[in-house]
Parts: sequence; C-alpha cells; structure tokens
Amino acid sequence: MKEIKFQFEDLKVYQKSLDFVDIVYKVSNTFPKEENYRLTSQFIRAATSVALNIAEGSGDTNPQFSRFLQIALGSVKECVVCVAIAKNQKYISIEEENNLRERLEELSKMISSLQKYLKNTND
Repeated sequence: MKEIKFQFEDLKVYQKSLDFVDIVYKVSNTFPKEENYRLTSQFIRAATSVALNIAEGSGDTNPQFSRFLQIALGSVKECVVCVAIAKNQKYISIEEENNLRERLEELSKMISSLQKYLKNTND
C-alpha cells in the first residue's frame, strides 16, 4: 500500500513540534484534574498550534509561510509561560521544566532559522 505523505511532514521543525506535543500531553496528564479546562487545555492548544501553523503555512508563498511561522513562534512563547506556571504551581519538577525549556528553545531557533532562510530566498 502506498504511503501518502505531505511535503511539510519532511520538515525537521515540524517533526520536532510533533514530538513536543507528545511531551506536553504526557506531562499535562500529571496535572491536577481541576486544571483540565485551565492550564492543561491552554498548554496543549499552544503546543499543538506550533505544529498546526508550520503545516498550514508550508507550501504557500515565502512571505505567507513566514507569517505562519511568526504565529508558531508566538505559540512557543505561550508554551514558555505554561511551563513557568506549571513549575510555579509545582506541577512539574525542575528537571521537567529544563527539558521543556530546552525543547522550546530548539523549536524557537529552528523556526527563526527557517524564517531567515525564507527571507533570503525571497530577496
């Protein structure tokens, strides 16, 4: 059976963003149940938004893709705040906080690099 694949699925930044979503689901499962419609929901939506915007913008014009990548960067920043809140509320350990922040930093750098590449190929 033939594998159906979209071009954006080959982007490393997209693959890393999906990995991050998996981690957020796993980590947020340990949050108290009363957080389901608060922090847990917001954290999952923000993490998912990173991958969704990378996918949605790919294949469009470079300026349009760059705009979607900017939205993805905003979602990365939302995730940073969710991590800080989770740490402050003692829902995650220092180790988990560091791991999440490292992954967010990597995503941020990859998205920014892709934006620069798109800008340079557009000039």
